[in-house]
Amino acid sequence: MSDQLKEIVYSKDSIEFVTVAVQYCAFLEDIEDITEAELTDKLTKLLPLLYLKASLVPDTDTVSDEDQEISVTEDIYNYISSKLYNIFLDKDTYLEVFLQDMKYSDTPISASVSEDLADIYQDLKNFVTIFERGVTENMNDALYICSEHFKAYWGQKLVNVLRALHQIKYSIDVNDLEGDDQDVELLDDDKIW
Repeated sequence: MSDQLKEIVYSKDSIEFVTVAVQYCAFLEDIEDITEAELTDKLTKLLPLLYLKASLVPDTDTVSDEDQEISVTEDIYNYISSKLYNIFLDKDTYLEVFLQDMKYSDTPISASVSEDLADIYQDLKNFVTIFERGVTENMNDALYICSEHFKAYWGQKLVNVLRALHQIKYSIDVNDLEGDDQDVELLDDDKIW
């Protein structure tokens, strides 16, 4: 059983996922003197890679009945979330369209860029903390739990917040175009097809 676990835990895909997860966590922990543009640029590159690497993690199952250790406390979560919010400020809120409750709602449902990024951080940091200790059985279980959370929870948050970050990064303010020599023409839907 131990050799089979080692094949999964130390597989190329698992190690690459751990590497990107460590990069994501370290990046969010060290965003003291960063601009919104720099943060958004880095995240729009890091999040798709994280999604890809998480989707390639080999299937496994838990070998222990013990609960996984939680290393991200509420204080740490709030610290990361507030650091992100202080950078995005008025761009932190976006409309959520992929919630089950959305089909029953008469009003738009909003989400928070900073909270979604902190949610992803929380799962990844809990996973990485256990993985770094090097106990194969615990590494396997942490990989399984993180992978299951990716499928059920933070994978969807990742693609949703990436949509919001894309809008922040590439949005064009029509007021910035005034006085520009280029003619900007809005496309009619019929002209596109």
